[in-house]
Amino acid sequence: MPLPFLTADRTFESASESALPYDDRDRWRRPYRPGPWRVGVAALVLMVASFVLFAAVLIALTGSASSAGVVLGLGLLVIAGALRLLRMGVWVSSRGLRQVGFLRTRTVPWARVVAVRTVQQPVRWLGLPRTVQGQALTLSRKDRPAAGTPALLTTHNLDFVGRPAAFERAADVVEAWAAEAGRGH
Repeated sequence: MPLPFLTADRTFESASESALPYDDRDRWRRPYRPGPWRVGVAALVLMVASFVLFAAVLIALTGSASSAGVVLGLGLLVIAGALRLLRMGVWVSSRGLRQVGFLRTRTVPWARVVAVRTVQQPVRWLGLPRTVQGQALTLSRKDRPAAGTPALLTTHNLDFVGRPAAFERAADVVEAWAAEAGRGH
């Protein structure tokens, strides 16, 4: 049973006139599934959070309630971090393109987007400082120079490392959203 509320990574129905066959185009959606690296790291972080919460219960049972509260708060902070990690990525809607990072979210209305294209360039491997040759989905904006714009998606980030076909599919969907939004203006 598919879970359509999770992602927009489904096959397109050929009966639709639009390249983007979605019922509610105003809803923000991620045009790809989170990658196994992202899900695995989030699962490990949630496992650590369970140990922290268990420690909070033990501290509450054996001693100080204030210490247990601090550890409980730390556990909830770890859970919030894991959920934010799962939410990171590129999201699209009829209003624009949203890049969700761990600490910051940037939204660019489609009216400011000049082009979204895939380029061959050095990309960061799993978000680390090490770079490797790969592909990146880049955004050109009307109000900013292209040189300072970070890549939206890369072939070596947490979602697409080892999954080049998934990267191509996601890049095509984001480019289709940009093209469709460009025809509307």
